[in-house]
Amino acid sequence: MTGPLLYARSRAVPLTLTALIGTAGFAVWAAGQLDGYLDPFRRVPIVALAPLLASAVIGAGLHGDSEELDRTAVRPWWPRRLVQLGALTALAAASLTLAVLGHAETFGPPAVIRNTLGCTGFSATAAVLLGARLSWLPAFGYVSAVYLASSAARGRGVTVWAWPVQPGAQTGAWAAALSLFALGTALYAVCGARPEGPRG
Repeated sequence: MTGPLLYARSRAVPLTLTALIGTAGFAVWAAGQLDGYLDPFRRVPIVALAPLLASAVIGAGLHGDSEELDRTAVRPWWPRRLVQLGALTALAAASLTLAVLGHAETFGPPAVIRNTLGCTGFSATAAVLLGARLSWLPAFGYVSAVYLASSAARGRGVTVWAWPVQPGAQTGAWAAALSLFALGTALYAVCGARPEGPRG
């Protein structure tokens, strides 16, 4: 096997790809059950939760099987990590938009792409700080709390802290999501996921 294939296998990339395709399929099915084409606001659960599920899948795949081998590698790891995270995020964002085609100005593809970037950045940051196994937990807690609490929220800052449930064109929501993605990507590319015990 060549280097890239070995890297992909050691990071469970084939399993991650399969899970992302399953997540996108589920999102498309769930969106069809909501009749979102009649009322775009019915898409909020899909727009908020489908990217969260995809980011959990991506975060779980950011582990390394052997910290010792990673430390003794001749070539730097950051380009591989950057390509891995970027490619998986792009695939997730592109496939999840199939669930919300149309209504781009409200809860359409732009909102899903933004949320995929933000949630993946959240999970990548958590993978560096907590490890890949728990990388889904902070994003899950935050997005769930925002989803439950934001309906009654008002004020100028709501587009920033409640970015997962904002319509697609909100500047504050995009700034928050892109900042999270940039932070998570940089941390993961430089540091990698926090070492954990053997996976059983």
